[in-house]
Amino acid sequence: MLYAHEVILNELAQGLKSPAEGVEWFESLPEHDRRETLHALALFCGQARAREQDVPESIARSGIRPTHTPAVMLTKWRFGMAALPAYELTKSFRLLVALFTIADTRRRTLYCAGECGHAWHNLPDPRQSG
Repeated sequence: MLYAHEVILNELAQGLKSPAEGVEWFESLPEHDRRETLHALALFCGQARAREQDVPESIARSGIRPTHTPAVMLTKWRFGMAALPAYELTKSFRLLVALFTIADTRRRTLYCAGECGHAWHNLPDPRQSG
């Protein structure tokens, strides 16, 4: 069973929710929950086997500038974005979602093609329900 935030983060990584929907959801959370979400995202990036070589594309996809603190941190392979000031949290979220998307897409293509049993890779498309 997946927690609600795990479903949302995986929907974002799989393109089942738009980045704008993700940011709207993230910004609706209390600050403590946003920080916990960033911590979870960093763990998901590790589980999906993110690589340092993914960082430039992650920065480009996120839409944040390479000079923003979260981007500089990620360039140095530092994942402590949850401890940044509150005004940096949304930028961190966008960046880590981009990194997770890249790594998880590669993982699904290389290791989970065909009959993947991971619950998070077999989510229903919320756009087709109803």
